[in-house]
Amino acid sequence: MSVIDEIVSFNKSFVERKEYKEFSTDKFPNKKLAILSCMDTRLIELIPAALNIKNGDAKIIKNAGALISHPFGSVMRSLLVAVYELGVEEIMILGHTGCGMHHHDTDKLVDKMIHRGISKDKIEMLEYCGVDVHHWLKGFDSVEESVRNTAKIVRNHILMPRDINVHSFVIDVETGKLTEVK
Repeated sequence: MSVIDEIVSFNKSFVERKEYKEFSTDKFPNKKLAILSCMDTRLIELIPAALNIKNGDAKIIKNAGALISHPFGSVMRSLLVAVYELGVEEIMILGHTGCGMHHHDTDKLVDKMIHRGISKDKIEMLEYCGVDVHHWLKGFDSVEESVRNTAKIVRNHILMPRDINVHSFVIDVETGKLTEVK
């Protein structure tokens, strides 16, 4: 049985037992908070537990490294929707210790793509079309500097209202301790 088959089977039982009822809420975040964090699996339960976030409290947007790789990409769009449509008043940029994007080697990633069957021609075509693949896939040298830079992008975005508070933090994946990055 595949992982997806297991998920679908579990979901059927979950719905039949009406376990969804305990998660009932609306789309508006109770704490008027949006969190941009990394997709690291260690954070799935740690962030809500360490930050006292319950279902319905915050909009949580996750990607590799908690990065905004383009000021008009999907992450920034999500933050703007959260502010203008869902009542978010504060944004937390949340990096973490031990992040895989720290010192991420884009050359190795491109090599893995080629090894998995993506032709060099396709990668070169992206470059020809104006996509700097290495810049797009790059990580960061300092998690603190990364969250600081991401917060700056959000704070200074031309469509972000100036009354939105943007905060930068790093969470320790072993202890859950938050450290603010000024």
